[in-house]
Amino acid sequence: MFFPTMEKYTVEVKVELKKGVTDPEGENTKKALALLGFNAIESVRSLRVYELMVSAETKEKAIAIAEESCRKLLANPVIHNYKIMVKEL
Repeated sequence: MFFPTMEKYTVEVKVELKKGVTDPEGENTKKALALLGFNAIESVRSLRVYELMVSAETKEKAIAIAEESCRKLLANPVIHNYKIMVKEL
């Protein structure tokens, strides 16, 4: 009986708001920075970064697992874009 070997992959998922979606966290951060004297900062956009440790047979399967996690939980496709990258160890 053949059992495929599982490798561990570190997958980084960046989730950001789509263009045109209001970013209150980014706007508040920009205001706070301006109050601290950072007037040269023209805009601030917030994003979330998740680091997933994935056990999978291949890099492609690890990416597929991360894709599914984005569709089911990590990102709302109506307001978010996301990027998936496998980090090299």
